[in-house]
Amino acid sequence: GLLLLYLVFNTYSLTNQWAASIRKKSKKSENWKRRATMSSPPAIVNLRMLFVCCILIAVKGGWDEEVGLLRRGGEQREFDYFKLALQWPGTYCRKTRHCCSSNACCTRSNSPSVFTIHGLWTEYNDGTWPSCCSGRPFDEKEISTLLEPMRKYWPSLSCGSPRSCHHKKGPFWGHEVEKHGTCAYPVVHDEYEFFLTTLNVYFKYNVTEVLFEAGYVPSNSEKYPLGGIISAIQNAFHTTPELICSGDALEELRICFYKNFEPRDCAHDTSLRSCPQYVSLPAHESWGYDTPGSHLRG
Repeated sequence: GLLLLYLVFNTYSLTNQWAASIRKKSKKSENWKRRATMSSPPAIVNLRMLFVCCILIAVKGGWDEEVGLLRRGGEQREFDYFKLALQWPGTYCRKTRHCCSSNACCTRSNSPSVFTIHGLWTEYNDGTWPSCCSGRPFDEKEISTLLEPMRKYWPSLSCGSPRSCHHKKGPFWGHEVEKHGTCAYPVVHDEYEFFLTTLNVYFKYNVTEVLFEAGYVPSNSEKYPLGGIISAIQNAFHTTPELICSGDALEELRICFYKNFEPRDCAHDTSLRSCPQYVSLPAHESWGYDTPGSHLRG
């Protein structure tokens, strides 16, 4: 639209210059008085009419586009598949131990000892993703009946509060549903359903149980073959997981799903680029004492 307006504006300017040139030459002619009473040459009139038409088309197009964007939630098309991102507290909390009083890493009575949820993300097959597809803010009251399992299996392990789609800092859960959950609404229709669905998928595809049964247990001395961990998930769920490491320690494990939540391979596997051939699964160490409410943060 802007390019069209730019071209039309230049055309309009050239038209005016051409018209001025014609009139200047006409002044020198004997018939200037007669020509001066005439209207602008037909070509000039036609070009000016074209200019006006283009302006109207551009404005209408911009309006239609604006309405379309509001209906679609931005320029973003519907996502292609889901990605369930899980984080390993033993690795993640090592990086955030200095601020563990503000997250779930410090708690001793309810410290996480399993893979916890990072988020359920919507993805495109080309490796990109939609985000912030709706302006509706997070409301914790809508998930009041889910708070107990969410505090245990979806805690915040980060320092501070992430920014939401409204450019304000807020709870971890709010960040996840506003950035990713709103783009899942063609499949899950509201905030409650998004969190409930994520919990159900997490429990159904129990990564911690699969790895523990295969002998991959938390240890601060053992290292495990990356291929073995991948094979354990493949055998259990018939999908290839995506692994993210911090140094040689496994930090995140991600599983991808079709929109009906049947497992599928992720479009872009980063495991070999992120992780060495042998990785560790550090045992979680709780630093400090229980801080009232600290492990309740989303």
